[in-house]
Amino acid sequence: MLLAKIVKSNSHVDYAARVLDSFESGEAPKTEDYGFAQFVKVAVGNGEVVGVIYNSQLINPEFGNYGPRLSTPPELNSVFSPDYLNEQGVMIGVLLLGWREGQKSFHGIPRAVLPINSQVETMTDDEVREFHQDKAGAVQLGYYAHVTTHAGDFAFQLLTAVADQLDGLLDASERARLSVLRRTISWQQTVGGIK
Repeated sequence: MLLAKIVKSNSHVDYAARVLDSFESGEAPKTEDYGFAQFVKVAVGNGEVVGVIYNSQLINPEFGNYGPRLSTPPELNSVFSPDYLNEQGVMIGVLLLGWREGQKSFHGIPRAVLPINSQVETMTDDEVREFHQDKAGAVQLGYYAHVTTHAGDFAFQLLTAVADQLDGLLDASERARLSVLRRTISWQQTVGGIK
């Protein structure tokens, strides 16, 4: 599902995208489509860059503007003001985790730079599972250190949410490996909080 468009970057791996609204798309994405830890993909060249939503911001430039204004109801703007620019919206932070080329997935920092207006799409459960499996079908999170470095205060909650999401997609032996990951995350949160 088409979700958003890239509008800026904060670093080579941290991008901001604006969630499409009803003016840009026939059917705007629902809030559950761009929730925390949602995996997304962006087509680049012959492959795709894979990322995860780790932050969001509401944008409302009209907040605090108490001046008089002449306007029509929002549902009539497309009729009476077709050039109206809806400045309210939702920005999502996308942390890049790796990339896919054909059937191969790679965890790490992608070489590609995402251009402005690149389309951000949600990943299906099958795509998420394939991205997290190595050649032998074992679960891999090769981006673990990358997330702890770049996701800031959200790092451990993000990794926990990713583990929860993967739990429903993998078989029993791989879920056991995820439980070890959860214990590691819990321990790091506990020890990290003691300073």
